[in-house]
Amino acid sequence: MEKSLGELLSLRGRRALITGAASGIGRAAALRFAEAGADLELVDIDEFGLRETETLVEEFGIEANLHRVDLSRKVEIDALWEALKGREPDILVNNAGVYWFKDFTEVDGRFYEKVMAINLHSVFWMCQNFVRARKDKGGVIINVSSIEAFLPFARGLAHYDAAKMGVVALTRAIARDYGKKIRANVVVPGGIETEGVKKLKKEAIMKLDMEKISISFNFNARLPMGRFGEPDEVARVMLFLASDMASYVNGAVIPVDGGFLST
Repeated sequence: MEKSLGELLSLRGRRALITGAASGIGRAAALRFAEAGADLELVDIDEFGLRETETLVEEFGIEANLHRVDLSRKVEIDALWEALKGREPDILVNNAGVYWFKDFTEVDGRFYEKVMAINLHSVFWMCQNFVRARKDKGGVIINVSSIEAFLPFARGLAHYDAAKMGVVALTRAIARDYGKKIRANVVVPGGIETEGVKKLKKEAIMKLDMEKISISFNFNARLPMGRFGEPDEVARVMLFLASDMASYVNGAVIPVDGGFLST
């Protein structure tokens, strides 16, 4: 007999590790996954934000463990997975990332390495640890890219764009190599009203940064849906991908961008 809709969407009995869980899309995903019954391993460098997320997910009666990790350091990623031995997650959400502006000609080695370490290398090492733990048991990987990787829109993000396109290539390679047991997919958010985006908008207005104000105006003008998205609208797509609703979805690249990439 086919599973019911409730059974297909349920994550009860599963454990999900979510990076960048202290705020924004990561927190929204934690809330939706908890509502679906998943136990959580919440990872971020922001310990205060993690505790806030923990308080919010507690109402669903699931187990939530917090891990303060600097994802730019492989040694800390490896230590995290060592600590998780015996209770490795069967769902991995690589959501953490940094969105730092710098003109292409001004990027130096130190800045570049830091951006790549967080936005791409950490995803590589997290996925490697996950695949080692789950390649025989099965599991789900959900990686987060950006519309910027496909349609560079804002100036000063060449480093970010390169990293986020790398995430797409990495995910599809994993889907190809381990697809018999592990489903790996990419979510491509765009124009999401996270705390980070709100902060950038506020700073641009306070500093009268006309270039960033212009970017924001032009971005809004190109959005077919005429509005920014909410973090929860990305989290719902992540929940779909994590659940048995997406049992035959592997190596997919799914924009959640209000139609921006279509324009």
